[in-house]
Formats: sequence, C-alpha cells, structure tokens
Amino acid sequence: MRPLHDPDRRDFASDNYAGVHPEVLEALAAANGGHQTSYGGDAWTARLQEVVREHLGAQAEAFPVFNGTGANVLSLQAVLPPWGAVVCSSDAHIHTDENGAPERVAGIKLLPVPTPDGKLTPELVDREAWGFGDEHRAQPGVVSLTQSTEVGTVYTPDEIRAVADHAHGLGLTVHVDGARIANAAASLGVPLRAMTTDVGVDVLSLGGTKNGLAFGEAVVVLSPAAATGLPYLRKMDMQLASKMRFLSAQLVALLEGDLWLRSATHANAMAARLAAGLTEAGVELLHPVQANGVFARLAPEVAAELRRTWRFYDWAHGTVRLMCAFDTTPEDVDDLLAAVRRLV
Repeated sequence: MRPLHDPDRRDFASDNYAGVHPEVLEALAAANGGHQTSYGGDAWTARLQEVVREHLGAQAEAFPVFNGTGANVLSLQAVLPPWGAVVCSSDAHIHTDENGAPERVAGIKLLPVPTPDGKLTPELVDREAWGFGDEHRAQPGVVSLTQSTEVGTVYTPDEIRAVADHAHGLGLTVHVDGARIANAAASLGVPLRAMTTDVGVDVLSLGGTKNGLAFGEAVVVLSPAAATGLPYLRKMDMQLASKMRFLSAQLVALLEGDLWLRSATHANAMAARLAAGLTEAGVELLHPVQANGVFARLAPEVAAELRRTWRFYDWAHGTVRLMCAFDTTPEDVDDLLAAVRRLV
C-alpha cells in the first residue's frame, strides 16, 4: 500500500500521535494465525490474566476494552450504584476530556475538586465527600485519581495510600485512571503494584495506547468485592471485542517483559531533555516534569511560529502542552529547542 503520510514526522501534541511499537506489531502478527475462540476465550486473553497477576497480584482480573474512555466509564459503573458520584480532580480526564461520557453513558455524577498540581489529597477529597444519607445529593461512592496526572505530575505510593485509606474510611472505593501509569512507574522507579494493589486501589484503568499499542486498554479489578457485573457491563457499554485476542496480544507484548518500562522510561527521558532545554532558553514551566509531559508558557506569536512545523496543544492559562512518546528522539527534541531559542 502506498504510504499516505511521512513516516519520519514527529509531533509533540500527544503520545497518541505515535505509531505502534514494532514489538507490538510482531505480537499482532503472531496472534493472527488460525482460529481462536472469540469474546475472550482465546489463549492470548488467558495469558494476559497470568501476566497481569504477575504485576498486580493473584486477585487481579483483567477485562480488555477498546479505549481509555471505555475503561474509565466501565470501571466507574462497576463500583457505583445508580445514585453514586465520583470525587475527582477538576483536571481529571473523565471530567474534561471524555465529552460527558461518564454522565451520558453511565449516568454518573462527577464531583470535581480544583487541585494545584492535578493531585487529590485527603483534605481535597473532603471538599466533595459529604452529604452521606442526604437523598437530595448524589452519594459520593468513588475517588478517582489519574496516574500520571493530566498536568504531568506523579502521585507517590504514599500519597495514593493516604487518599485510599481516607476514602475507604468514608466507605468509598478507589479508581485509578492509569492511561500513563507506566510513565509514573518509570518516574518513581517502582513496580506497578506499588502504586495500585499495595496501596489500596480497588480498580484500575490500565493504559496501553499511549505507550505503543495500536488500540486497547484494560479494566483491572484489584478488589473483587468492590466491582460487580463487569462482564455484563462491558457488553452493554459496547466494549466487548469479538476478536479479543488482538487486544490481549498487544497487552501481553507490552507487559510480559519490560517493553512497558523501556518505552515509558524513554518518553520520560525525552520530556526531561525538553524541559531542561526550555528552562535554559528562559521559558517558564508551569509544573514539575515528572513523566512525559511538559507544560510551558509560550508567547502566542512564538507558539504560532512553532506550529508551522510541529503540532502541540494549547492548555489552560496561556500555556502549551508538549508530550513525548516512545519514539521521540533526542534529535526531535533538539530541533524543537533550536527553534525555540531562535524565537524567544
């Protein structure tokens, strides 16, 4: 097939812009031969359960889905009654970037809390975790955290434990949107379970697409008693893949060895390189660069000129977001920095 785009092009708009990691493509090809039972009764999905349990504990159960929004909506549905509500950061993806899917698809009330760095604390949770027993108010039932956060910061395991302990004390369950959890683990130098199973997380949206998959994420239940009806909800939410082996094979390729960590570590390193160069050029950074995202304040005319070559997103308060991916190269970063130095 004739290529329809320049395969050497790199942008900084999103790690979703990146292609598929070659090792993931190999896994898709390996899964393609012959016939396998549909709807998850295949060898690849069985292997995925084993791999997920190696990372997250013997109690973990993975439910592959098509995308991150589906993973988040399904996770929240599974742990909430119809009258339940979710306490989340006002920056949370479920609140700002999913076009009302939790509300429209699942009928879930979101209770957003402003956060200075994208991270909830027990004290911030309490701003919306109230009104228990009041029939006039949606009942808080879940605290949802994003790891790494939408502004590129990372919760430490102790920070997650503090929120989880507080939430459980209030009778709430804990969900983590882990679209970029690999980047957080790489940043902290800890295994995946250190930020999830070991610190009280009940259900996890396990990301893959932002770390080199073509498509696919997984809902991982860590506290079986907290999540009910997932097999039925997944079908009802149109997230049950008939040829599930192709979702599972990608996740197996990502998690079976260290591909998840290698890719995330590289993306983080490129973001750190970009942040250091911007700082040297006198560009203000709005948040610590702890994962693979850089949030910088650029004059509109500088941003407009840079966009003649690279794509990236505007963010709040006159800033831009620059994301690095598994395939971002040092040369890509240095080319952008050279342009910034000419313009600033």
